[in-house]
Amino acid sequence: MTPQNPMQGILLKCASVAVFTVMAAMLKATAETASVPPGQQVFFRSLFAIPVIVAWLALRGELAVGFRTVRPMGHFYRGIVGTVAMGLNFWALALLPFPEVTAIGYASPLLVVIFAAMFLGEDVRLFRLSMVGLGLTGVLIVLSPQLRLNGPADPYRMLGAVAAFGGAVMAALAQLFIRKLVQNERTSAIVFWFSFTSTVLGLLTLPFGWVMPDATTAALLVGSGILGGVAQILLTSSYRYADASLVAPFDYVSMLLAIAIGWYVFAEAPTPVVLAGAALVIGAGIAIIWRERQLGLERSRQRKAMTPQG
Repeated sequence: MTPQNPMQGILLKCASVAVFTVMAAMLKATAETASVPPGQQVFFRSLFAIPVIVAWLALRGELAVGFRTVRPMGHFYRGIVGTVAMGLNFWALALLPFPEVTAIGYASPLLVVIFAAMFLGEDVRLFRLSMVGLGLTGVLIVLSPQLRLNGPADPYRMLGAVAAFGGAVMAALAQLFIRKLVQNERTSAIVFWFSFTSTVLGLLTLPFGWVMPDATTAALLVGSGILGGVAQILLTSSYRYADASLVAPFDYVSMLLAIAIGWYVFAEAPTPVVLAGAALVIGAGIAIIWRERQLGLERSRQRKAMTPQG
């Protein structure tokens, strides 16, 4: 069992978020310029992540043992949930502005806090639950323009909002599977078997309509897979060093990058509603982080006080 190291877990999480954000932008570009469907995006993102994993194992000298598993069904269930989350998120990117999908996706780390308490037995106190409630209010604010019932709504944007939130729910559940798997599985096995499962599931969508990509689109699809492999390794590794409910709020660091990419690449400016909702989520995340820091310092002082002096 890897010793807990919250700071290392946080740094790995932030790095994974940055890489995932760039990857998502590349996939959004393929949907907008070439109408690449989500299933095809899942396939390329997953297939070309596998060489990254193999190279990573070779550098670590773990090729002989890196793919071994004692929990094949755990990988299978994690693969299904994670693939559905991926497909829904890619679909949402094709229907909504980039910053908006990112903001709705912030529901995922908040839901992890709730799910971690429900299914993993992690200690989640009243303050953190209150902040989760505040953050989810922010997510509802972001969703409200697309789901309004008192006026005409764009059905495609509504569908995009539902897909984005559904993806957030499934991503939160996938993170719980990761937290359970890292207790007795190697990071390499977790990442490899997820990529393998999602590659197969993505390929099964071929009869539902794929497109023949041009050179630029193909490069973006392959690049997204490579970046996806790197980000997945970083993400999975982060849960070895810190509780899921602690590192999850750091997903919000993607907002600045999403706004910049949305503005400069896709000419998408975030609306005041999106910014207001995102601000609530980010504020809740910062409050949770601050509270966890205070509790950590308190536990450290208590351990030092109990240590025999002499």
